[in-house]
Amino acid sequence: MIEVRGLGVSFPGSSSPVLRDVDLDVAPGEQVLVLAGSGAGKSTLLRVLAGIVPQVVDAQVTGHVLVAGLDATTTPTADLATKVGTLTQDPADQLCLPTVLDEVAFALENRGVDPALIGPAVERTLAAVGAAHLAHRRTAELSGGEGQRIALAAALVADPRVLLLDEPTALLDPAAARAVAAAVRAAAGADRSTVMVEHRLDELGRLPARVLVLGPDGRVRSDGATQEVLHDDSRTLAQLGTWLPLSAELSAAGVGALGQLPVAPGSPSRSGPRVLRARGLTVRRGSRTVLDGVDLDVHAGRVTAVVGLNGSGKSTLLLALAGLLTAAGTVSGGSVGLVFQHPEHQFLARTVRDEITWGPRRARATDVDDRVAGALDAYRLTGLEDRDPFRLSGGQQRRLSLAAMAVCGHDVLLADEPTFGQDRRTSAASADSLRRLADEGRGVVLVTHDLRLVGEVADDVLVLRGGQVLAHGPVDAVLADDGLLARAGLPLPPVLAAWRTTDHRLRDVLRALHAAADRATSVPA
Repeated sequence: MIEVRGLGVSFPGSSSPVLRDVDLDVAPGEQVLVLAGSGAGKSTLLRVLAGIVPQVVDAQVTGHVLVAGLDATTTPTADLATKVGTLTQDPADQLCLPTVLDEVAFALENRGVDPALIGPAVERTLAAVGAAHLAHRRTAELSGGEGQRIALAAALVADPRVLLLDEPTALLDPAAARAVAAAVRAAAGADRSTVMVEHRLDELGRLPARVLVLGPDGRVRSDGATQEVLHDDSRTLAQLGTWLPLSAELSAAGVGALGQLPVAPGSPSRSGPRVLRARGLTVRRGSRTVLDGVDLDVHAGRVTAVVGLNGSGKSTLLLALAGLLTAAGTVSGGSVGLVFQHPEHQFLARTVRDEITWGPRRARATDVDDRVAGALDAYRLTGLEDRDPFRLSGGQQRRLSLAAMAVCGHDVLLADEPTFGQDRRTSAASADSLRRLADEGRGVVLVTHDLRLVGEVADDVLVLRGGQVLAHGPVDAVLADDGLLARAGLPLPPVLAAWRTTDHRLRDVLRALHAAADRATSVPA
């Protein structure tokens, strides 16, 4: 179904190829998981298979690429799309019609399917991805996670022979991630081949039987049975920056259980003065109340994580705090900077360096060069200074958006999904940077579906459900409350469930796990 030989990809202005000498065969009905660090070419590989590179996105492509019997480098993308379904890393890139029903039906209408068959097919597909309740919504009003489900339904509805999935669970809450992963498995079929890029391995449930690992040089490092590669090469994979299931991560760290790690107690966070106060925030969209009477105090020196199911009002809350939505209620306090869920929506410059420089220059800061140099290092952007922000990988774009806002020196930083698209190493760097901003005296509010990130960086957790505050309290207390988590619909990832069997603070345990894996991978395996 897929035959790739000697694939190489170089983008204009890049000093080195993104992919080199990649070989890949995928049989009918086979599912392949692609793992790699941020910027190692995972999304580029999928774009080549979809015909987007080089036909839509300019690049020099060498080698031989056959997908469903068609040359993906020369077959018009519209023709290739009759056999290939694609889910991009960001659903906003592919949702284009005004309503959910229109969006999912479009692929069938485009193929001239009998109108009497379209409605039932759309209903079946929406139900399969857990999105039947969204059928009558407008696409512009969907949350990021809801949009991701609809984009997946649109990719599946025409029964493609090849399915290309770029982080299909990245913007989903934990429960939705598991449901969508199950839907992807159910959609496999005897004749449909699937190539999937994903970071959240523990939340996928049963993983594809085969894994392909790309190294930072764009070459294939491993290709084989998933369980063998993940566990036998766990230290190498951790060194490359890839996320691992808990069992493999513990193996990389050299322990058999989380309780065997040496854990050193860290210092408690300091709470400074209140830098932002919100009372009674309420946002309505048409007849729907998206946010309903939310109160929040943000203090210097503390990180507040906002969690909840997709569509619970998390991103709406950040936009209201930043003054970018019309909301009832009041918001008062210091200056606020917002990192959007979609990083490309706030890029203003044509190089990474100029993007980071933009804010401090306009604020007439006197230490611009020092701020920029520090941000490049802290957010792992060194070496990318002259790259176009719109040519970066999704993970690199996310780090750039964080860096560009962090250097502005606002009293409060609001970050929407700050580790979306990040590998293990860059996610840890982003988390450390957010924690450092708080420790320097700023207030930080982050929206995330990653409960592990919450444990690593946050002091407090605000839990939303249906636009209302379900709970607000210290991280360890909230994540140890089974009844609360059940009401919120938030299952714990395996590493947090394992933490519950220890006697240590969650942040200390997670940092010990990172440190142990880093020590183990600093020497040859």
